[in-house]
Amino acid sequence: MSMTKKILIGIVLGLIVGLTLHIYFPATFDSVNTYVFSPVADLFLKAIKMIVVPLVFFSIAIGAAGMADPKKLGRIGGKTILLYLITTAVAISLALILANVIGPGTHAGNIPLPEEAPDAAKDGAPSILETFVNIVPENPIAALAEGQMLQIIFFALVFGFGMAFLGSKVDRVKELVEQANEIMMWMIHQLMKIVPFAAFALMARAIGEAGPNLVGSMALYMITLVSVLLLHMTITYGLFLKFIAKLSPIKFYKAMFPAMEVAFTTSSSAATLPVTMDRVEKGLNVPKSISSFVLPLGATVNMDGTAIMQGVAAIFIAQVYGIDLTITQQLLIVLTATLASIGTAAVPSAGIVMLTIVFPVVGLPIEGLAIVLGVDRLLDMARTATNITGDAMVATCIAKTEGADINIQEEASKTA
Repeated sequence: MSMTKKILIGIVLGLIVGLTLHIYFPATFDSVNTYVFSPVADLFLKAIKMIVVPLVFFSIAIGAAGMADPKKLGRIGGKTILLYLITTAVAISLALILANVIGPGTHAGNIPLPEEAPDAAKDGAPSILETFVNIVPENPIAALAEGQMLQIIFFALVFGFGMAFLGSKVDRVKELVEQANEIMMWMIHQLMKIVPFAAFALMARAIGEAGPNLVGSMALYMITLVSVLLLHMTITYGLFLKFIAKLSPIKFYKAMFPAMEVAFTTSSSAATLPVTMDRVEKGLNVPKSISSFVLPLGATVNMDGTAIMQGVAAIFIAQVYGIDLTITQQLLIVLTATLASIGTAAVPSAGIVMLTIVFPVVGLPIEGLAIVLGVDRLLDMARTATNITGDAMVATCIAKTEGADINIQEEASKTA
């Protein structure tokens, strides 16, 4: 049985058990939650916390080192990275706007904040100026020990850029960081094997505590997220295609549909990469010299679909816990998710990892992860389709700015 099916079974069983205990056996739920649901859920969340700091540092450092390689960067590389970061920032901003308007978590009833909730959730967030000043760590080791995510991301970026520009002088250091990153990847792969059990416990605990209202809010969260994904793919990408690539968005989507279909069914950008490259080169006539650089780079730094999930999930969880996120905090979500996208796009279950990065920065309790984790797998397919479509759109725009003759190859599109 595939992991996706196991997770879905865990979600459904957790939903049924949580609702049953909440409605018919509330006293029993307290005991079961204390001795079964909470220990399993807390162990999983603690394991994520254990892994996320070194994972973020090593993956972003390696991502920055590869991205800033002077031999690879050049004019095309600079434009590609800029366009990827712009689309990611637009994606999160669109997610925040729509989530604030729809308010998917406002009907759940305020769930009490955990005792260990971040100070920002109780005392408010620092000003935007204070945040930018504090992004530079006085002591990087202390930042790592305390889990100061923005400081960790900043130091990892500087460290990675340093490895890139020093080149062969620091080959041993780069190799060590790459090996450490491989170890962290292995650890998170192993952790993902227990996700079905964690999904059951997390869902049962969340529904058992909050009741049926949370089910409706989770459904609205899913609708909001899918709506933002569709808007971003049609409007944002459509505008870039129309005004930069001078290409009909409808024709673009028809040419890319086979790759989008594979991405949707596999939930893997890496597995879809060969199909994406084929459709971009044969369906859109993008030169191989551009697609072979832009598309693999996109698998490392571009994650518009996941970024949208960060924005919607952050607002949703804040509403569920009755936390009013300020404009400053919402800008921090944009900044954190955009910077963290460098390197973490290749991380397994990147959405979960990214939420673990974003939540503490804006003062949201990490326990809120339990509420969205239950339905995350269902939405992963749509996010992946958005991610690879964004990669293809950027490749098409870059090719056009480099003077390529972008056109739709009808015959290739039909036979693909």
